[in-house]
Amino acid sequence: MPILAQGSSLKIADPFDYGGGNINPYGAAHPGLIYDIDPSDYSKFFKCAISTKRMPVTCNTTTTLPAYYINLPSISVPDLRHPITVYRTVTNVGEVNSVYHAAVQSPMGVKMEVIPPVLIFDAANKVQTYRVKLSPMWKLHGDYTFGSLTWQNDQKAVRIPVVARITIQEI
Repeated sequence: MPILAQGSSLKIADPFDYGGGNINPYGAAHPGLIYDIDPSDYSKFFKCAISTKRMPVTCNTTTTLPAYYINLPSISVPDLRHPITVYRTVTNVGEVNSVYHAAVQSPMGVKMEVIPPVLIFDAANKVQTYRVKLSPMWKLHGDYTFGSLTWQNDQKAVRIPVVARITIQEI
């Protein structure tokens, strides 16, 4: 039986409803790779000025970038009309000399390329940046489709969800 999402009307659950995976306490304590982000990155993203005096935070909301530019352990593109490239940076917190290979499951209707397809970490290179190019395969306004990117080696598999919705006009 399919899992149903609860809400104002019942529907078959999708990854928005049931999340990115199961809970694994050992895996959470030994992740291998992390998507590290500093709180100041959010301030830069939202173009906010944080004062040390008792003044409120002010943000320039007219120049905010799409959320897929924040270094999060997921990629969500709600308006894929043309090819876009998203950058992610990972930090190796596992074995010092590690090699991870990309395993791509593209969202339906989306061509997904990961560059480079292999990340090599050693004592000198603990942080690596990769890019994901998402391209619509057809010009058809659609619903959200789901995929994933998994970085894997012999001991670890680090998976992030990838979500895209192909659009043909401004939303």
